[in-house]
Amino acid sequence: MPFDDVGYMSHTERILAIETSGRCGSVATLWGDANEASLIGQAVLTGSQRTAQSLAPAIQQLLASANWSPNYVDLVAVAVGPGSFTGLRIGVTTAKAFAYAVDAELVGVNTLTALAAQTPPSASPLWTVLDAQRRELFAAKFRVAQRLDIRVERSTAIVPQERWLASLTAGDRVVGPALKRLLALLPGGVVALPEELWQPMATAVGQVAWKVYQAGQRDDVWKLAPNYYRPSAAEEKRLG
Repeated sequence: MPFDDVGYMSHTERILAIETSGRCGSVATLWGDANEASLIGQAVLTGSQRTAQSLAPAIQQLLASANWSPNYVDLVAVAVGPGSFTGLRIGVTTAKAFAYAVDAELVGVNTLTALAAQTPPSASPLWTVLDAQRRELFAAKFRVAQRLDIRVERSTAIVPQERWLASLTAGDRVVGPALKRLLALLPGGVVALPEELWQPMATAVGQVAWKVYQAGQRDDVWKLAPNYYRPSAAEEKRLG
């Protein structure tokens, strides 16, 4: 098997992953091979660090810790929504600029799919939920029977909180940041996954991106945009 100039097998590809959909964020470096993307390093960003001014230095430090020059990166993966308007704009803009600058491939990943990817496999249905404000949720339903074998049962949508709670049945699993205020309201028999899995992470974004990248998916660096799933408050005011 041929090796590249830093001693790794040449069929591997270097991945930079960015997740900025919530109050906190993260960036990660991963190695993608024929099996899956393996984590090299990950940095968690606090709310004050999840800004355009802070994200670039965090990426620079992470690449340095992996001993990567920016132009070593082959694939940039980024969460494209749902999530915070500001956070998604920062993450997607940074990912596009970086991919363009180093001539890397680009893949956008649904935030709720990334959440599903970091949960343990189970035969039980899995709901992933983000707070959409106004007593509404961004929600999607999946089956994750095997690691990274993510089957969509209900696509991402904005759902009233009460309607979503009423739709849950015993045996359903639930994960996501919205559980911070919904945990006590879950019906009996519904399983909330451990709190350490509630926050979508860049590692999962990179792993999902690598899987679809291997299947042939690429995003256009000029056309990729955040998917907010609703107009901004300013747009709603203008349209209303």
